[in-house]
Amino acid sequence: MTLTTFREIYLQELQEARSVAMQLTDALARMRDDATAVALKEMLEGHLVDTRAQCDDVEAILKRHDVDPGQHVDQSMSRLIDESHKWVNMLKAGALRDAGLIASIQRIEHYEIAVYGTLASWAKMLGHDDDMNTLLAIRDQEKAADTLLTELAKQSINAEAVD
Repeated sequence: MTLTTFREIYLQELQEARSVAMQLTDALARMRDDATAVALKEMLEGHLVDTRAQCDDVEAILKRHDVDPGQHVDQSMSRLIDESHKWVNMLKAGALRDAGLIASIQRIEHYEIAVYGTLASWAKMLGHDDDMNTLLAIRDQEKAADTLLTELAKQSINAEAVD
């Protein structure tokens, strides 16, 4: 399939973003179960709730544009999730695994920040202000999740993993 307009690129990337959220919903539940630190488990549970809502928000945008939400699967997210599972299987349970989980999840968060930031910029260029506001809100949630992960790592988890 050859895309010929900026709008087509935008809509396809929205479909990819929906795939990102769907894949992450499944992955976050497993990551939460693999985590040891209560604070990390709680953070992941909260982010799981946010991610489910984000998926609904992106689906609503796609429906406003009469686009099938489930048409694409984001391969980059699939790979990032595969890598996080590899970490979990390689690392001893406890703080060491939690540190690895945080590193993996932050890679995912950075990817999401880029995805939603780009989409918000494109929505603005296309004059889709409602889309832009929703996408910026999602991007900001991802930034907040990344910040919280950094705080958890710095406050205790990384130090415990070193011991």
